[in-house]
Order: sequence, then structure tokens, then C-alpha cells
Amino acid sequence: MGELPPDLLASGYNQFRRSPFQKLERSPLSDQPRLVVISNRVAVPKARGAAGAQGGLAGALNAALKERRGLWFGWSGEEIDEHTGKVSTQTTDGVTTATMDLSKRDVDEYYNGYANATLWPLFHFRLDLAKYERETGKGYERVNDRFAECVASEIEPDDIIWVHDYHLIPLGERLRSRGIKNRIGFFLHIPWPATRLFVSLPHHERLARTMLDYDVIGFQTEEWLESFVHYCRNELGAEVDEDSGRITLGDRSTVARAYPIGIDWEHFSQLGETGEARQAQQRLMSSTRRRLAMIGVDRLDYSKGLPERLDGIARFYDQYPEKVRDLVFIQVAPPSREDVESYQKIRAELEQKAGQINGARSEVDLVPVRYVNRGYSHAELFGFFRASKIGLVTPLRDGMNLVAKEYVAAQDPDDPGVLILSRFAGAADQLEDAVLVNPHSPDDISDAIATALAMPLDERKARYEKLIRTVREDDVQSWTNNFLTDLGETVRN
Repeated sequence: MGELPPDLLASGYNQFRRSPFQKLERSPLSDQPRLVVISNRVAVPKARGAAGAQGGLAGALNAALKERRGLWFGWSGEEIDEHTGKVSTQTTDGVTTATMDLSKRDVDEYYNGYANATLWPLFHFRLDLAKYERETGKGYERVNDRFAECVASEIEPDDIIWVHDYHLIPLGERLRSRGIKNRIGFFLHIPWPATRLFVSLPHHERLARTMLDYDVIGFQTEEWLESFVHYCRNELGAEVDEDSGRITLGDRSTVARAYPIGIDWEHFSQLGETGEARQAQQRLMSSTRRRLAMIGVDRLDYSKGLPERLDGIARFYDQYPEKVRDLVFIQVAPPSREDVESYQKIRAELEQKAGQINGARSEVDLVPVRYVNRGYSHAELFGFFRASKIGLVTPLRDGMNLVAKEYVAAQDPDDPGVLILSRFAGAADQLEDAVLVNPHSPDDISDAIATALAMPLDERKARYEKLIRTVREDDVQSWTNNFLTDLGETVRN
């Protein structure tokens, strides 16, 4: 899978992959030590722009934290003139949230700079967009030091620590340097790049070595896991135990596995029963005037393949001009990281492409493409998904992509829609019964849309039944339990 072939390992490697469908017997989380979650942002009301604590990853983490009397630490989202090291805490329902402010310089260098202008494009295989600046690299290391300094005093000897995502890759090493001997896990929510790409990062060895200070490292898919292990073997000279997945370099040792994340099935399903979801469904159906709706919901990000998606839709309307009156495409694209130049460019490009499609193909009473640059609640999205007969999810590269799973979860079992999914999304490993496409090819996208429109009901239902089984069984709670149980059972060297 992927535009560049994955770095494959020996056949014995299969022995320590975690199957996305594997169900393990788990002990109650409440019987375990206290959990400390560390992430760039914390889902608390005062954290400007943070994800809500209802459903999804935030909901799963909050549930685990509540059962383990936990602590969630991260950046408050606030910018101040100078870093003070002050930590603000609050406790609700047994969960303590602790946040610190960052200086404007920290945000520019650590967040907008190294994390989102260097690591994000590189890890999404966009070497052409990655910026390598020495000062932003220093800022990234400085802020990770500040995270470690501020959270270290909050950590108790028996705590289990779970660090999240690319913003905080070296945090485990920073905590170890401060004498923290607790079990520490790390989960990467985005892809890990092929070795030939990762080595383009200045000081790549130093960054990768810090990951071996974690006890367990989790990746979304087996492909990203294979790429990481390939790098450790071939660039660092690490030893890999094929049976356990243990990677050893000198006196450092960690276990690396794949833990594909899912949605909060129960929570998302219940949203479909709300008036908000039903109203959203009716609102979309009424507005289409008996045309079929095709929907895409993505953050405004170049990794999502939005310009390429519009090129594919334009190709479809060119090849099937009569379908302009039968099919309307709705693209919901909330803005993200608006301070990063590449995001400003993609917004302008999308507006231009949507305008060109509509300008060439609109009638006085209809437009073929609706481009909406704002966000909606999960309940409203459920209704929009339910009303749409095609879900178009075509990222150029994605760690998982939960929109694909949410689209499937929202479908009517008696008359389900068709999911068109990029083969380069992590979700494609699990959702094999979607219509898989190459998002770089306008013809491939056009053909997939035509296939979806022509698909008979019995085939749609057969595909749906296989897809929904995966979405329902491999949910976010299973992901949380799998990772934390493995971390809890790890014996440090």
C-alpha cells in the first residue's frame, strides 16, 4: 500500500503483528495503576479549540482516565509573552486536567514550525512541503523539555504514562532524563514514513533514538510499523525479536506494535437517534431536490487530497455530463492551522477549483458542487452521512481516517450508501469492502463514482454488512484497552 512501496521485513515478522480484529480478554482498567495521558492539547472547556470530551478519542481517553483516577496534561491553547512553567489544574469526576501556557515564540517554532511545517508533511510523504529550519527544530526540543519539566512533578511512582502523537516524540527521553522510571507508552496517530523519506530529516537518528526510551510504541497500521522497524534495523543497527516485537539498541529496548484506532461506536450510533441528526438529514435531503448526494468531510489539509478529489469529480462530470442533474457533491472542509502558509494556499486552490467546476456546469436552478468551509457537530454529520448515498474519502496519505468509519456507521442497513476510500488511508487495511481508489488519478475517482451510482442494492448491503462488522467490533474502547494492557504488562529492561 502506498505511492512508495513499504519496507518489508522477514516473514517471521507476522508473528508479532496485532490483528485489527483480534479480541483479547482484558482485566478491568480500574484494577490498574493511575493513568497519565500527555498530549499537545487537552479536552477541557478552557482549552480554546480543543476537541470536546464527548465521543471519539477524547471520550475514550476520558473514560480510561476516569476509571484509573487519571491525569491529562497538555498545552492550554493560550499564548503568553514568556513561558512561566505555571501549571493550572482542575478535577472533574475523578479526572484531573493539567495545562500550561506557551509563549508566542514556542507556538511559532514548536507547533506551527517543526511539528506542522516539518514533521507533518514529511510523515505524510510530502517531502516537497517539508521545511527544515534549525531554529524550529530547537524550539521543538525546547517545548518538549518544558512539557517534561512541568509534568514531571505531577507523576507518581506507580503511574502509567501514555504520550500521544508527533508533537511529543522525544518526550519519553526527556522524562527519562529527569529520573522518571515509570512505564511510558507512545502512540503515533499519523503515518510513519518510509526510511528513504525519513532520512531526509536533519538529525533523524537523534529523533528516532528517543522513541526507544518508550516501553511500548503504537502505530495505526502494519505498514507504518514495518517502516519504523525497517528504519531501526537498517539505519540504527537495532536488533528485532521476531516473536515479541521487541526492538533493542544498546541498553534501550521497546515493543512496537500496530493498534488500529476505531470510532466510539456506541456514542456515534446514539447520535443518530437525536433530533439534531434527523433535522440535518432532512435538511440535506430537502436541499438536493431529488438529486443523490455525495459527501466528503475533511479538515482543510493537503494530506486529504481535496484538490485531487475535485479534479476527479470534474472528470466524472466531463465523462457523464447528464449526471450534473442527478448527483450533487458536498465538501465540508473546516479550516485548520491557518497560520501555516501551505494551508492558506490549499484553501485558495479549493475555492478556485470548486468555482471552475460550478462555473462550467451550473444551471440557474442547481450547482454540482457545494464547498462549505466550516465545521458541524457530530450529530449533524451523522445526519449528513445518512442522507448521502456516496461517501468520498480520498486522502493522499492518512494514519487511519475515522470519517470513513463514521460514514459507514451512519448508513441505513436497509438502503446503505457506498464508501469510496483511498487505498492510501490507514482505514483501507480494515475496510477492504469499500470501493478502493487511487486518489492521484482523476479517472480512477471518476470510475469509482460511476461504479457506486450503478451498484445494485444487494451488493451495497453485502459490502455494508462486512464494513459495519469491523466498525462496530474494532472500536475506540478496544483500542484503548489493547494498548494500555500491553503497556501495563511490559517488563522494563
